[in-house]
Amino acid sequence: MRLGLAQLNPTVGDLAGNRSKIIDAYAALVAQGAELVVFPELIVCGYPPRDLLFKRRFVPDVVESLAEIARAVGEVPAIIGTVEANASGKGRPFFNSAAFCHRGAVVTHGRKCLLPTYDVFDEDRYFEPSVFPALVEHAGKRIGITICEDIWTHPMLSTRRLYSGRTPLEQLAGQKCDLMVNLSASPWHSSKEHLRQNVVVADAARALGCPVAYVNAIGGNDELIFDGRSHVVDASGRLIAGLAAFAEELRVVDLAPASAASAGARPPSPQLSPTFALSDIADIHAALVLGLRDYAHKSGFKRALIALSGGIDSAVVGAIAAEAFGPENVTGVSLPSSISSQHSRDDARVLAQNLGIRFETVRISDVVNETEKVLWHLFSQTKRDVTEENIQARVRGVIMMALSNKFGALLLTTGNKSEMAVGYCTLYGDMCGGLAVISDVFKMQVYALARWINREKEIIPLSSIEKPPSAELRPNQKDQDSLPPYDMLDAILKGYVEEGLSRRDLIAQGFAEAVVNDVARKVDLNEYKRKQAAPGLKITPLAFGVGRRIPIVQKYVS
Repeated sequence: MRLGLAQLNPTVGDLAGNRSKIIDAYAALVAQGAELVVFPELIVCGYPPRDLLFKRRFVPDVVESLAEIARAVGEVPAIIGTVEANASGKGRPFFNSAAFCHRGAVVTHGRKCLLPTYDVFDEDRYFEPSVFPALVEHAGKRIGITICEDIWTHPMLSTRRLYSGRTPLEQLAGQKCDLMVNLSASPWHSSKEHLRQNVVVADAARALGCPVAYVNAIGGNDELIFDGRSHVVDASGRLIAGLAAFAEELRVVDLAPASAASAGARPPSPQLSPTFALSDIADIHAALVLGLRDYAHKSGFKRALIALSGGIDSAVVGAIAAEAFGPENVTGVSLPSSISSQHSRDDARVLAQNLGIRFETVRISDVVNETEKVLWHLFSQTKRDVTEENIQARVRGVIMMALSNKFGALLLTTGNKSEMAVGYCTLYGDMCGGLAVISDVFKMQVYALARWINREKEIIPLSSIEKPPSAELRPNQKDQDSLPPYDMLDAILKGYVEEGLSRRDLIAQGFAEAVVNDVARKVDLNEYKRKQAAPGLKITPLAFGVGRRIPIVQKYVS
């Protein structure tokens, strides 16, 4: 069988646009000789649709769009991810389904069995699970149909315990499948592709004793980034073909068994696209560019706006923005105060020149001074402290939001995960903006990204990378005045935030008790700031935002 894989980038709710992509991809793959075409999970409406599903016309419109797509399907069948209404009157109102379309009609639906409700997933809010996976027969072949989570049941996965009874793979194992397809919208995080390909998909093939085709979406939708990397493995779990990372691609893969003459030969090299195997940092960079580009363009923004401080964070965000939007559509703004160093102003200007983006300077000293004057009669009996420092940051926020409003440009915030974790950021100041590009990137990863961006030539000034990081809100200020060294801070945060370790656990690992207690206290106290932050692109297994739901008002200390 020649299998057509349609790795597409849908937009949530764009039924007409998604429909056009699906029909065009189907026609192209059939023209290339595909005998079955497979699309990603919920491709008709985009993933995740979330509470759009509760709009009264949404699902009927999805069903109507699917019917129009099915009318374009001829002798070559297509398996298409969609929403199906639950007409039984029992359970949740919808199914997450795979429609088997053939000869102008929807022949049958396969329904998702395992509905994830952890991290960013809340499918149990909308969908009713199926009790068994679908099996269809076509051209003498028995084809098992699963959807994303249905195959994430390997014993080494912690999420396996969420599901009781026989797994979809165990149910299909006795059905003598000739092929199993998995329709996915699997959000990416760093290093996930190894687990997905070598454990999840390969194990499914070995369990069923047949080839498995994994077809994943690509693109950014809100904070989620989908990396594609669709692939096909043979019955032993060996890779037959792999599609691109972070890019749309159509591919026809021949599943015909090897001839007797070549049965004992070494398997052919995988048909990998050049971007299939990337380093972690290159992957993070590609993901952030894609996530930013899609967030902006799918929201209608064509231009980006960034406050350039001369530091490494804004420099990395600037470089990512220039690639995502094109340098001609990016404006960097330097907002020096009386505290700002000349080297920081110079680094911001040089960065803009290296990137080829527009560069403007707006001096804020007068505005800061006038603000302090109008507050003087209230502040006169108090000592100067962080309040006055934050006036600078908030003045910058006001100016940058004004520019965003006036010129219709998306303002990008530049805070990293290390700063966001401990509240080393100013609410209504540097936190102002429409998207937090690196809010899930630890500070040491920011340094690695900067070096990767400079891998061929100096784009980010070396002084931005090498100088001690500083918010420059008071004379001679350094981040390390308030925080431990970033390599230590990142290690503590990874344990406390991402792994759920207690203070005692971290102290037992050898971190100083006073440092651990200070970091943990700052993380807990600043939950209210993060709840008001711009949405951030997710690149780790646990990002701030929708996947982490810590109460703001709580007294638990571990």
